[in-house]
Amino acid sequence: MQREIRGGLPAEIRADEDVVKVSGYAAVFNQAADIGCYFREIIHPGAFRAAITRDDVSFLINHAGLPLARSRSGKGTLMLAEDDHGLKIDSTLDADDPDVMRIVPKMKRGDLDKMSFAFRATRQEWDETGEIPVRHVYELDLFDVSVVTEPAYEGTEIGLRSLEAHREQVRRTLNFHAANARMRMKMNLALRERENG
Repeated sequence: MQREIRGGLPAEIRADEDVVKVSGYAAVFNQAADIGCYFREIIHPGAFRAAITRDDVSFLINHAGLPLARSRSGKGTLMLAEDDHGLKIDSTLDADDPDVMRIVPKMKRGDLDKMSFAFRATRQEWDETGEIPVRHVYELDLFDVSVVTEPAYEGTEIGLRSLEAHREQVRRTLNFHAANARMRMKMNLALRERENG
């Protein structure tokens, strides 16, 4: 299963003795993100609509480890919502959880302060009319949202494979149409030869 990771948005943390509240945006809409200088990517409104009700999404640290919260299997300990700005996350974490205790000081200091999301595009379009291709993502499968140290575009390789798959499909379609046109021309020539024959 191919998984792409995007991110770089700030997270907000509020902690008291019993709970730790984390909120922020794991993704924003209509902003072109530079994906490793290979292409730009725009997540469109509605891209998360189906995923947040269908997918069991984990809240992780750097896209790895045990979940701090989950959207469904965690009995709704992770709340996901799509609004006009993007994918909003809210979670109330257990302050006694050792993983939570490990990240709270780092989040308070700002060492661990960005949000990210892991996904697979299920409905997308590529625009290659400009100098740099633009990928428009309209629908996706959502695997996790994460608080991250460095918002890495680890999905670049997968994104490039997606771009290559798109280009290969365009080549196949063009080749099909060209072969079809050649066959029609040959048939027309054969018919003319019979008529003139």
